[in-house]
Amino acid sequence: MPDESATVTVAPAPVDGEQSEHTESGQPPVPGRFARSALLITVFVCAACGLVYELSLVTLGSYLIGDTATQASITLSVMVCAMGVGALAAKPLRQSAAVAFVAVELALALAGGLSVLGLYAAYAWLDLYTTALVAASCVIGALVGAEIPLLMEMLQRIRKQAAGSAVADLFAADYVGALLGGLACPFLLLPVFGQIRGSLIVGVVNAVAGLVLVLVWFRADLSKVVKASFAAVTVLVAAVLVGSYVYADRFEATAQQALFAYPIVWQRQTEYQKIVLTESVSPFGTRDTRLFLNGDLQFSSVDEYRYHEAMVHPTLAGPRRDVLVIGGGDGLALREILEYPDVESVTLVELDPAVLELARTDPRLTELNRNSFADPRVHAVTADAFTWLRTAAADYDAVIVDLPDPDQTSIAKLYSTEFYALTARVLAPGGTMVVQAGSPFFAPHSYWCIAATIRTSGLNILPYHVDVPSFGDWGFVQATRAPDPRLALDPPAPLRSIDEQSLPAATVFAPDRRDTGEQPSTLMHPTILDLARKEWV
Repeated sequence: MPDESATVTVAPAPVDGEQSEHTESGQPPVPGRFARSALLITVFVCAACGLVYELSLVTLGSYLIGDTATQASITLSVMVCAMGVGALAAKPLRQSAAVAFVAVELALALAGGLSVLGLYAAYAWLDLYTTALVAASCVIGALVGAEIPLLMEMLQRIRKQAAGSAVADLFAADYVGALLGGLACPFLLLPVFGQIRGSLIVGVVNAVAGLVLVLVWFRADLSKVVKASFAAVTVLVAAVLVGSYVYADRFEATAQQALFAYPIVWQRQTEYQKIVLTESVSPFGTRDTRLFLNGDLQFSSVDEYRYHEAMVHPTLAGPRRDVLVIGGGDGLALREILEYPDVESVTLVELDPAVLELARTDPRLTELNRNSFADPRVHAVTADAFTWLRTAAADYDAVIVDLPDPDQTSIAKLYSTEFYALTARVLAPGGTMVVQAGSPFFAPHSYWCIAATIRTSGLNILPYHVDVPSFGDWGFVQATRAPDPRLALDPPAPLRSIDEQSLPAATVFAPDRRDTGEQPSTLMHPTILDLARKEWV
């Protein structure tokens, strides 16, 4: 007789949609008419929260460091790798999927909600931003990756499905939720709540979604001890997140002030940049107002006239009836241009309307720029300069390019051969263009790269530099169609920092600061960006 103890009974595989008495983990199915819908909604919400965490880290890095491409690459690659590790680590937890899921959501709410606040603190006080970014991406990524295996097990508890069908349902909810998070981050959370509070709100939503799902449909899996433990942890997480939300403004003000030597008197985070205005008064009564964009100094009221006189007046020594200013939203270059009574019109193109508003309304700036935007000759345009130049039709006698340093991905295109070709196209035949080009002393490779790039526009260039104490040795590049460009002056009144006698010295460079032979920068090969990162960041 055959050994009956060796007989194995094979149960037929359940048909997709058929209720099974037990899941692979041996646990009974979960009753409830709407349990499956609730779980897929939870997947949707958790996916949205996870993507918001990713985008928040990328956005914060672009604001603080300015290198969007690198920040996105570090954040996304580390986080995706950590998600894989988290998914593997969650496999042993499938036996207690509901309990593990609540623990993961509470941890994720805390880590994700506090991520922006923690990274900002690391940047302001510890100078460990990149290390902190990698650590935060690892933790958040691992927790997000652990969600899917646990949710898959919980989904099969509700209704046993074929693996392919269950994965399709789960991933459909996950990807659509990611769409919601991707749209909510730039269009709702950042403009309405800001980065710190936006992340905290998402952390609360993350925790609530996980708790509601488990406590309503999987509460039978939780013992009294586990329920009490989760209640205590939930109260603690809620207290931390709510407390952080209440004190977010105070924390941000303290952290920001740690980044600047002088008291902050005005600040705003726009969709383009962080604008900060500081002010100090010396023991001798001298007031120093300073403007910073994304942490980079734009001017000091003590010596900004040296910069703007050197940039504007040699450019306006020739024809100057119609003038184009690209950048310069503070109005200080306008102040110098409007000194010429024969200037008939000035068009200023500025990307950020908040800079224009500040220059028009803040009494500190209106005093410095002499309320230049109120002059009827000035026409201010809010636009991306690259896009605006592609459709500009006028010929300008003088073009002044006064842009921030090219140490950010978004700025690099404005230091490319393509951009200078566009500016050369709107320059009148006898006109003159000038570009602020950084420091030939502190960043010689960047400076000469800009000079080489301008040369590709077909214009003849004349590099020159002056001393601006707040910046140090600072350089410009003048460009004309004249075969032998020369610096000249024709100011309506004597200037404070330069004159005809001192001007020739500005074109002389020390042997160790002469042309380094850099290659031009293009849109597809932004040489200037790599050089600027090495020399300025």
